[in-house]
Amino acid sequence: MTDRTTYTTLTGLRRRGWTDTMVRSLLGEPDVQGRSPRRWSLAPVRLYLLARVEAVERTEEFALCARAPGGSRSAAAAAGAQARRQAVLAAIGAEPIAVPRLPGPELARRAVRHRRLLGAAGGPAEITPAALVRWQVNYLRHALKRYEALLDGLFGDVGLAEAGRLLDRRLYEAIADAYPGLAEECRRRVAAGEERGGRGS
Repeated sequence: MTDRTTYTTLTGLRRRGWTDTMVRSLLGEPDVQGRSPRRWSLAPVRLYLLARVEAVERTEEFALCARAPGGSRSAAAAAGAQARRQAVLAAIGAEPIAVPRLPGPELARRAVRHRRLLGAAGGPAEITPAALVRWQVNYLRHALKRYEALLDGLFGDVGLAEAGRLLDRRLYEAIADAYPGLAEECRRRVAAGEERGGRGS
C-alpha cells in the first residue's frame, strides 16, 4: 500500500503517462501548492498525493484517456469526466437518506449543544424559536455529513458544484420529510444554494 504522505510532481505524473489535460480533468488542483524553501526558483511547487494518483489510475476514465492517441486524449478525458459525473449524480439520486428521528426536546437539546461545541457565542436569551429552527437544521445537516462521501467519485471540479447542489437538496428534503416543522428553513436553504450556484449553508 502506498504511503499516504508520498507525493509526486507534475513531471512525475508525465513520466507515468499523464498529460496536462488528464491532470486537470481527472485530478484537479494539487494536494500541496506553494514555494519550495529549498529552491531559489520562484516557480510554484505543485505536488499530488501518490495514493490519490494511483486511485485515479485504477479507474475506467483514466484507462480511456491513456489509450487515446495524442490529440484525442483531451476528448477522452472530457468524456471520462462526464461519465464519472453522470455516475455520481445517479448515485446521489438513488441513495436512501436516513435522517435521525428524535423527540422534539432531544433534537432541541442536541442542536443547542452542537452550536455551543462549534464555539458560537451567546446565552439562553438568544434561543428564539426562529434561531432554534436554524440550529436544528444545522445539527441534522451535520448528522448527515457522511453522505458527502458520495461526492468522492468526482475528481477535480468537473460537475462538483452540480453534484453538491443535488446532494444538499436531497438531504434538506429528507430533513423536511422527517421534521415538517423544519421544512420552510430547509426550502430556504435549497433555494439559497441554487441561487449562489454552490452548496447550501
